[in-house]
Amino acid sequence: MKKFTNVHIIKHPLIIDSLGHLRDQQTEIASFRRHSDQLCLLLFAEAIYGLDMIDKEIITPLEIQTTIQQLKDEVIIVPVLRSGLAMLFGAMHLLPKSKIGFAGLERDEETAKAHEYYWKMPVIRKNSVVIITDPMLATGGSLFHLLEKITPLKPKEIRIVSVVSAPEGITYIRKKYPNIKIFTAAVDEKLNDVKYIMPGIGDYGDRYFGTSA
Repeated sequence: MKKFTNVHIIKHPLIIDSLGHLRDQQTEIASFRRHSDQLCLLLFAEAIYGLDMIDKEIITPLEIQTTIQQLKDEVIIVPVLRSGLAMLFGAMHLLPKSKIGFAGLERDEETAKAHEYYWKMPVIRKNSVVIITDPMLATGGSLFHLLEKITPLKPKEIRIVSVVSAPEGITYIRKKYPNIKIFTAAVDEKLNDVKYIMPGIGDYGDRYFGTSA
């Protein structure tokens, strides 16, 4: 497998186990959701590693003054609708103070290109760390579209979190955004003729939300 810079493949045992369940076509919706939520929570725990912290003076229950550290950076999570919503619940559980933006992108099944139909973002500041979530980084077109719109707003940093990624999508993003950090559970073999990741998971949104494939 080709090695990519700034691509972090997270090998936590629970991520590996959950990913196996997600790949299995026999996994039913309740189990799929449970393993997806667990996997995404662990991915986000890795994706926020290295964010800036700030010191804060507190008093403990034993009335002892001490210094603790809390996150300094403002985190904005941007799920790519619809499938990115499946990753949002774990992120909000881990980062309850995070702000949420929404990007509605629909893939044309003939051209595999993304069409934007909805856009709603919180104010992005110079101390904002934007984390874009899309469970399947396939062609990279949807994520590239978001990077083109968010980068000019000059956030402190943009990171991408995906469950499974394809080499073609990573390469496409890398051409213009080589410094963007990508956190994923796996980099799969390739895209097939209709731009689905192989061996992949199938349609993540359909499997998570129970809609027709």
